[in-house]
Amino acid sequence: MSSIATIISLVALSMSGFHLYIAWQGPPDALTLRATHLAFALILVFLTSGGLNKEGQRPTVKIESFILIVLSIAACAYLVLYQDYIVSRMTYVDPLSPIDLTFGVITILLVLEGTRRAVGWSLPITAIGFLTYALTIGGVDFQRVIEQMYMGTEGILGIPLYVSATYVMLFILFGALVERTGTGALFMDFAMGLAGHSAGGPAKVSCITSGMFGTVSGSAVANVMTTGAFTIPLMKRLGYKPAFAGSVEAVASTGGQIMPPIMGATAFIMAEFLGVSYLTVAMYALLPAILYYVALFLSIHFEAKKNGMHGLDKSELPKISKVLKERGHLFLPLIIIIGTLILGFSAPFAALCGIMSTIPTALLRKTTREYINIKNILKALEEGAKNTVTVALACACAGIVIGVIFITGLGLEFTSLVLSAANNHLFIALVLTMFAGILLGMGMPTAPAYIMQTALLVPALVKLGVMVEAAHMFVFYFAILSAITPPVALAVYAANGISRASIWDSSITALRLGATGYIIPFMFVFGPSLLLIGTGMEIVQTSITAVIGVICLASGLSGYLFKVTSIWERISLLTAALVLIKPGLESDIIGAALITLTLIGQLRKEKISHQ
Repeated sequence: MSSIATIISLVALSMSGFHLYIAWQGPPDALTLRATHLAFALILVFLTSGGLNKEGQRPTVKIESFILIVLSIAACAYLVLYQDYIVSRMTYVDPLSPIDLTFGVITILLVLEGTRRAVGWSLPITAIGFLTYALTIGGVDFQRVIEQMYMGTEGILGIPLYVSATYVMLFILFGALVERTGTGALFMDFAMGLAGHSAGGPAKVSCITSGMFGTVSGSAVANVMTTGAFTIPLMKRLGYKPAFAGSVEAVASTGGQIMPPIMGATAFIMAEFLGVSYLTVAMYALLPAILYYVALFLSIHFEAKKNGMHGLDKSELPKISKVLKERGHLFLPLIIIIGTLILGFSAPFAALCGIMSTIPTALLRKTTREYINIKNILKALEEGAKNTVTVALACACAGIVIGVIFITGLGLEFTSLVLSAANNHLFIALVLTMFAGILLGMGMPTAPAYIMQTALLVPALVKLGVMVEAAHMFVFYFAILSAITPPVALAVYAANGISRASIWDSSITALRLGATGYIIPFMFVFGPSLLLIGTGMEIVQTSITAVIGVICLASGLSGYLFKVTSIWERISLLTAALVLIKPGLESDIIGAALITLTLIGQLRKEKISHQ
């Protein structure tokens, strides 16, 4: 191992060790925690983004990256060492010293450059645009902008970075550890045994595996690259077109961020913004997530039936009983996390309990004991820290945007703009918010896309009478769905790297397979009982009509129910799906009538085929 690789490993392990220590002992003051977390993230991104040497073997770091690392340490150390001075000064009254201004400017530039290296240009350009607005149209003094961004906890060191440092880091570490103990293989074998033999088996395996794995990974692209390497070739072998195979994996992987018990990083940020527990957010997400995967699973089933595709031979598949006997105990850390949350403990403590249980759990059986060695554990801790860098820097950069919105009052102006454009009509405002959310999320991680929407779009929806929980979930969904929405559909691009399909064909297929995801947010805005908010009767009624609606949607888009559907049957099914979006007796009656007509047509075809 080269000296640079050794340094990278030591820094990553130190970052993981620091966060595990504070999870056990309790976090230090806000400035120390957030500044230290930011320092680790900046150091790692500048160490790991230098590429390989000319022989293409050992990592290398250019001299300018070393300079940026030194500046990162100095700027973050200043916040920690001089926090008494920073906390005691009067914000916007006491002038900034030359060293305050210098480190403030340096930190902003470091965050922009670090984010560019970690996630690309889209988020830094957005942040630069907001800073430019503040200094020009917003009329904010340069000193006040620096003060807002650097000298407190309402800019770069704001709530998003706090969530990254407390919740996200630990759950990413947990994900890295469970993957290193063979849980990924458990998910794959379990799904293969469960659905591999049915019509379109490998595609259904992709749906189940990606949903399970995505709850741990929280990243659509990482999910695609992990499970897709196995499922996409298997789907192509069965006869699925490359575009369909890649799209199934992309849509299934994207949904992992909305599937409890362990969703993506954004769910923890939402819990902080709403002032509720993470378990409450998971409760809101549960039924919509089930609907999302039911629709995808049925779309796969209908597509397989329409094209006469069969599953894999049972002799090729693992037996569920054997899988559970040999690896089923690896579900225990997930159960421990859920149980800890249900008992009322905090999400960081639940993550710590999950982390502490991974090694003893893997040691329970001989089949997984081989995974437990010092090298594997250290590698998991190193990978966990590296995987956190993207989220941490995205949250820090999003903090710049939030800081500008706060000091300029841009949020109120944007709310007025949306209300004016929608002419105070809720449905139009929802459509505008949907498009804005997808645009903000394109090429950007879910967390910063959600954070910006929360500041800019949620207030307008709440003002139009949408429940605050439904408004947050609405923008959350479209921040996620940008990963499968062209032209910048990152999850589809990742899947195409494996399937070798046409980008355009894959994007259109992904839109069709993920169509339910675009409709579900409208369903829970008009019927919050879909978020398990309301009376028991309301929740049951809304759930039943929603399930029927997504079945109709999947069938109408696929062109198959029990038999291939005619044009009028497809139109009838799609119309039924749309009218069932809005809860109410009249819409339910119309939907039921359309479904009945379609069923009569399908039964008539079935009768004719048997004559």
